[in-house]
Amino acid sequence: MQPQPEVHLRPNRLVKYDYVAKVLSAAQRLGVTKIGFVGNEQYMD
Repeated sequence: MQPQPEVHLRPNRLVKYDYVAKVLSAAQRLGVTKIGFVGNEQYMD
């Protein structure tokens, strides 16, 4: 799709990394190239 849509992920700090990795993998298989993480401040503690 042009322009390429942007995907923003806001994973909950309690979610296992495996679930986030599966979402990233699925997005990659679909050809998504613009992926960003938002809300990373919660992990700075």
